[in-house]
Amino acid sequence: MTVTRTATSSTETRVDRSPAPLDARRATFAILALALGGFAIGTTEFVTMGLLPQIADGVGVSEPTAGHVISAYALGVVVGVPILSFLGAGLPRRTLLVGLMGFYALFNVVSAAAGSYGLLTAARFLDGLPHGAYFGVASLVAASVVAPELKGRAVASVMLGLSVANVVGVPAATWLGQHVGWRAAYLSTAGIALATVAMTLLFVPDRPGDPEATGRREARSFFTNRQVWWTMAAGAIGFGGMFAVYSYIATTVTDIGGLGEGTVPVFLLAFGLGMVAGTWVAGELAGWSVFRSLIGAGVGSAVVMVLFWLLAPYGWALLPVVFLITAIGSVLVVNLQLRLMDVAGDAVTLGAAMNHAALNIANALGAWIGGLVIAAGYGYRAPALAGAALAVLGVGILLAAAASHRRAETAAPAAH
Repeated sequence: MTVTRTATSSTETRVDRSPAPLDARRATFAILALALGGFAIGTTEFVTMGLLPQIADGVGVSEPTAGHVISAYALGVVVGVPILSFLGAGLPRRTLLVGLMGFYALFNVVSAAAGSYGLLTAARFLDGLPHGAYFGVASLVAASVVAPELKGRAVASVMLGLSVANVVGVPAATWLGQHVGWRAAYLSTAGIALATVAMTLLFVPDRPGDPEATGRREARSFFTNRQVWWTMAAGAIGFGGMFAVYSYIATTVTDIGGLGEGTVPVFLLAFGLGMVAGTWVAGELAGWSVFRSLIGAGVGSAVVMVLFWLLAPYGWALLPVVFLITAIGSVLVVNLQLRLMDVAGDAVTLGAAMNHAALNIANALGAWIGGLVIAAGYGYRAPALAGAALAVLGVGILLAAAASHRRAETAAPAAH
């Protein structure tokens, strides 16, 4: 444990009791346990989309109506972050992780047992509640078990579980659901969540929580922090471009690109592989500069969105662009997570978790704006240009955040 005193105002000091990092072997197993939780969450979140026809038949509703269970989960993520972070601010982090993942396993089982559309929708909402809080706390724990210069890689490794889920977990669970029944998919992800609980108890160090941390203090510190709001806005808007494209990829590939329906899974695989590659690269770039990585990812995202618009009519030429969209988007996600952890001040638990609330807003915003431009008659290529505009706006917000920070730093010595 290292103890340092840092001035937080002219009248008070703050004691930073940072736990000592683990040795390399123990840290690797701890991060692997945390990443497994990300794998469980990623598999559960996206498998619903692959099994929507079977789920609709299973609970006796139309497929568009069944799609509301996806929205219910996303709403649960947004609602759950502030509530669970508020309640768990002072708890030991391993205890909190076990509780969150146990809750996740429970409502996957309830989802599998649901006999009606109403119960399934409620179960998916409740299952979404721990999503953001888990990633937030897991990121904090991962950063604490390694040396400071490895913090970016550790957080990226936790997020890698979510990325790998899109390449391995979602296809496997979808196959299981198609051949055994959609309920089996939710039961399998409940099993992964329980395995995460076991590994967390075995490998994640048991450290006491911060006795001074309270939900009220974290909320007050977080929601009055201008840099937090700038960063969340950059994520909610700048990352929306990816979802503007992703939401309509199937029709773009077939109707605009002229390819058969059988090629759509190949493009979805490219999305997943891009996510894995980008998450790994994000950890490396974070060691260089979190903020510069965010600016570079935002500019790069705008460029590849324009490339998507240009190459959409050329079929397979679009495939590497699809890979790049999620690769660059993943750099944005990881470094937004790190920036929120850095700027949150005393509200570290809430700050680490709120990134996922912002990203789910980006999901809804991107899909909505993409649908608007299509409905306006601009066609299925147009969401890419809308996505480029969102990416540019996200960069503008980050630059405004940097300018605001410089002004605050300049004003502080004068006020003192």
